[in-house]
Amino acid sequence: MVPGSTLFPQVMGPIQGARVRRFGFALPACPESVARARHLTTDRLAYWGLFADVGDTAALVVSELVTNAVIHTGSERVRCELSDRDGRLRISVQDEGVGADGPTLRRKADTETSGEHGRGLFLVDAMCDTWGSHEYDAESGRTVWAELTHSGTR
Repeated sequence: MVPGSTLFPQVMGPIQGARVRRFGFALPACPESVARARHLTTDRLAYWGLFADVGDTAALVVSELVTNAVIHTGSERVRCELSDRDGRLRISVQDEGVGADGPTLRRKADTETSGEHGRGLFLVDAMCDTWGSHEYDAESGRTVWAELTHSGTR
């Protein structure tokens, strides 16, 4: 058999032309940082030429994830990263530590009695293709991420 045939597939390196764009920032874990995070996100998406495609949705997702990190953790800072690759925008927000419970998606029955609070991840779930979280440990925090598909320019 010849290497590269179906019995001996070639091992491929990085995809030629694939490009990953990344942008990150850290802010104090205070309510005022939510608006700043939203502004930094929309500015970067405009710079990348993606604002028309996913700008408003990404701004809302960032607002919800940063708000959750500010309200539900004992963090002094939150970190946000935007990563764009192959038509997918990934938004990640990392806090510095949370309680024993991770982020949970509240369904309609949960939100009927909770007023205006508790709907953030429900909105993220409804607007994004996928989302999830990864806990490092109670002292070093958790990252909550969400992904949006786009057809923006490269």
